Amino acid sequence: MTDKIVLTRRAIARGLALGLPAFSVLADATTAQAQSQPATSPASPGKDWENVSPETGGFTREGLAAVERSLYALPTTSLMVVTSGKVAYRYGFTEQVSYLASARKSILSMLYGKYVANGTIDLDHTIADLGIEEDQGLLPIEKTARVRDLLISSSGVYHPAGSPGGDESTPPRGSKQPGTYFHYNNWDFNVLGAIFEKLTGKTVFQAFGEDLAAPLQMQDYDPSRQRMMGYQNQSRYLAYHLFLSGRDMARLGVLMANKGQWNGQQLIPAEWVAESTKLRVKARDMADKGPLGYSYLWWIPESRTALEWAGSFLANGNFGQFILVLPAIDTVIVHRRAVADEFSIARNLGETKFEPPKVSASEFLKIADLVVAARGK
Repeated sequence: MTDKIVLTRRAIARGLALGLPAFSVLADATTAQAQSQPATSPASPGKDWENVSPETGGFTREGLAAVERSLYALPTTSLMVVTSGKVAYRYGFTEQVSYLASARKSILSMLYGKYVANGTIDLDHTIADLGIEEDQGLLPIEKTARVRDLLISSSGVYHPAGSPGGDESTPPRGSKQPGTYFHYNNWDFNVLGAIFEKLTGKTVFQAFGEDLAAPLQMQDYDPSRQRMMGYQNQSRYLAYHLFLSGRDMARLGVLMANKGQWNGQQLIPAEWVAESTKLRVKARDMADKGPLGYSYLWWIPESRTALEWAGSFLANGNFGQFILVLPAIDTVIVHRRAVADEFSIARNLGETKFEPPKVSASEFLKIADLVVAARGK
């Protein structure tokens, strides 16, 4: 274990006065310790994150300085780059807890893994089998949607969702065969939470705390901050919203980069990590034809074809909440655009439709391109 590093105010001030980027002062203090540590595979952080210099992390200082400059004009509140389980770069307040928006959905996919593997959840069960219903009823064709159809947002159920944030250009009800047409629909995602709770006997928040937050030794996780939110009069199924810090989100990314393993424990079956991040819906088959394909609640950066991006996948939340996993280079990039709890609650209750400045997925991918380009040759 690395000895704790203590930086004096004088040392920090001296580094900043010399014009060093924000990452340099802390990283320089840890380089010697990091280089002396034996490599482990797969590498997971301990209770506290270990910081390494850009060079030890495989990056150039000039390259990471370019990453930092790219953030100045954006509403980014934090960015974190982790390689081989160690922090090579930080920007902003990575300890700040904030609303994850739709990045929560990829975390639900992580929770599903263990229970699919042990037979508690059968992906081929239909929502009729599971007793999913709405007050005004579901159509017979809608009831044939399987759990796996919901996981790729292709249920064909176009009942109004119980929370905002989905694609509002909804097809007519009964017009699509389940499993054949991608429509980003919060009804699917919210029902997946309800199915998880019904079959496991645990709330999503309880399972997150027991299966992920505790074994990952999350530093900022507060169970009281997690909450169900949505429109009470529109659907039986509301959204399970998560509030996490950037550095705790990075732990989730490292777990996925490590194929579900954490300090010798297999928290998520490796087979599920592979299955849940395999391209299932191509970007060309989506209405917006953007840069991302889709898997089981994870986005796939189809537009990036360089070797460094092979097998990559992304958790993607409104306003700029991202966890990008790049397994080919054992790197995780977490981006936050924090919003106030009060705003996120008001938005999910339908009290405001205001959209604050955000960082889009396309803008984030450009940041990630700079991170990849910053790797030493």
